[in-house]
This record gives sequence, structure tokens and C-alpha cells, in this order.
Amino acid sequence: MTDQTGVITAFTEISSKLRRFVSRIVSPDDVEDIVQETFIKSYEADLKQNIEYTHSYMLKTAKHLALNHIAKWDNKYKESLDEQQQVEHHMRSMALEDEVTSKERFLFFCRVTNELSPQIKKCFILKKVYGLSQKEIAAKMELSESTVEKHIAKGLLHVHRAMKSHDVQPQTFNPTTEFTAKEVNK
Repeated sequence: MTDQTGVITAFTEISSKLRRFVSRIVSPDDVEDIVQETFIKSYEADLKQNIEYTHSYMLKTAKHLALNHIAKWDNKYKESLDEQQQVEHHMRSMALEDEVTSKERFLFFCRVTNELSPQIKKCFILKKVYGLSQKEIAAKMELSESTVEKHIAKGLLHVHRAMKSHDVQPQTFNPTTEFTAKEVNK
């Protein structure tokens, strides 16, 4: 049987170095546990055989214990990471569904808008898609502001009724895609 005072002395000399070394690998809460376990493993090993380079042995033991600790943590939380990836995939799928729904709603909006008379359609699109004021539309189309206001109201009423009858939420619909000048002038 060997003299264990060598391991105890070596641990006392190297313990602060072990703490710094281990703190680079594991969280601060786990450093003391790893350092204590390093002492226990080193002491047990020295009981079985004489350790010639005690400091090196303790550093290697601390490194392996810290890496094993990280590996155990990774495996423990791997399931929750997998679940998170599934949630992210589901959210991407939902975003894709929302995008498809939005495009369908926009296409429906376009079809309904095409049902309007040319002058009403042009006023409506200039207001709702391009965001022009009634005054700007009146000047551009050479109409009175009152007529532009009535055309926009008729277009809005027609689109609202059509979307409502097809279970499309008109109050949340926002046509953000731009029309070409050719479509506006139809």
C-alpha cells in the first residue's frame, strides 16, 4: 500500500489550478463538484497503484470528468432540443400555411376587384394599393373629390361583401402587393 499523503499534498498544491482549468469547461456551479471528484478518483487510483506524476494525473482526471459531465448534460437535454426543433419545424409549416392563405386571399381580392367597373376599380386600387389621397386621385383622373370618394366607397363595399360571403376576413385583409400601371388602367 502506498502513502496517500503525496496525493493529499499534491491536491492542496494544485486545487486552485484545477478550479481554473475546470471552470473553462463546465459552468461555475459544477466546478467544485468536479474538483472534489478529481481528488476522490486520484486518491482511489493511488490506493491501487503508485501515481508517479500526481499533478498531471489530476489534471487529466479533471479534464475527463468535466468532459463527461458536459456529455451527460448534452444527452440529458438532447430530448428537449429535439422537441424545440420539432416546434420550430411546426412553426415554419404554419408560416408557410399562412403565406399560402395570404396569397389565396390576395388572388381572391384581385378577382373581386376585377369585377368592378374600370373607373371604380382604378380609384379603388389607387387608394387601397398605392395609398394615394382622394385629392391626388381626383387630380390624376380628372374627377371631383366627391366622385372619387363614392367610387372608393363602392369598391370597398363590393370587395367587403364578396370577401365576407367567401369567409375571408375583410377587416384583416391588407393588399400589399403592388399592381402594375397596366392593371390600374384597365
